[in-house]
Amino acid sequence: MANYKAHINIMPLEALLDPQGKAVTGSMTNIGLPEISHVRIGKHITLNIDAKDKKTAEGKVEDACKKLLCNEIMEYFSFELEEVK
Repeated sequence: MANYKAHINIMPLEALLDPQGKAVTGSMTNIGLPEISHVRIGKHITLNIDAKDKKTAEGKVEDACKKLLCNEIMEYFSFELEEVK
């Protein structure tokens, strides 16, 4: 068995309103950063997986995202996987 670490990013779909991102975007001018716009806010999740190989670990991360971590009606996810030595 090998140990892998997944770095998962979950973001709201582009077609959907992001109220947190909109609020932060509006505040950028107030703090002297008017050149920053279109802020989108999501989640970053890390987790460890014990699996026989990288492909199996990727499948486990996909399952976790689709079944629990991500609401695919409103969000999309991407992830990177690294072997922990």
